[in-house]
Amino acid sequence: MTDAQRRTPPSPSIHLAAGQRAASESHDRALVRRMAGGDESALADLYDAWADRVHTLACWILRDADEAEDVVEETFWQAWRTASRYDGERAGGGTWLLMIARCRAIDRLRARRRRTDWTAAFSTNGSLLDGAGAEPPGAEEERRERYSVLASALEGLPREQREAVEMAFYGGLSHAEIAAQMAQPLGTVKTRIRLAIQKLRQRLASLRDGDL
Repeated sequence: MTDAQRRTPPSPSIHLAAGQRAASESHDRALVRRMAGGDESALADLYDAWADRVHTLACWILRDADEAEDVVEETFWQAWRTASRYDGERAGGGTWLLMIARCRAIDRLRARRRRTDWTAAFSTNGSLLDGAGAEPPGAEEERRERYSVLASALEGLPREQREAVEMAFYGGLSHAEIAAQMAQPLGTVKTRIRLAIQKLRQRLASLRDGDL
């Protein structure tokens, strides 16, 4: 930095931008405080101010505009429900909102991967339940039979294990979310899912070997 640059005072526009940013953050904090008091109009104002940015962030993480729309709705619903726990000293209202959005988007990304892993876990080169390439005669009937076996295998699980598996792989919930929904310890939920997967693998292994 030159001596001339050191002597040059900051541009008024910098002070103006900083002042506008501070005013915006103060406004957002006030909106969240009003939401904590049950003011729905504050939620609407926050939505108008931040929905586009929340959608942009979610879309960047998920690479899916439709899922990003869902994240927007989930984010503002969670903000409404948890506004009373917001700490304005730790983050601005907008920053807090974007942190919620990031978590929701990452949860969806993980759920998507879990569904992919679920499919892969019970397939051989992606073709356990569906044939690859040209179908030989009787392939459609065989596929229906295999789907039936999978459904039967799920039905054969104890109710607690079946519900946990369905929540994880069809509902896309994390183990912690399942534990909260089932009002069970996290370790119990993990054990139920692990046992269920072992049983399903055994049943589907017999399917691959042709032992129906």
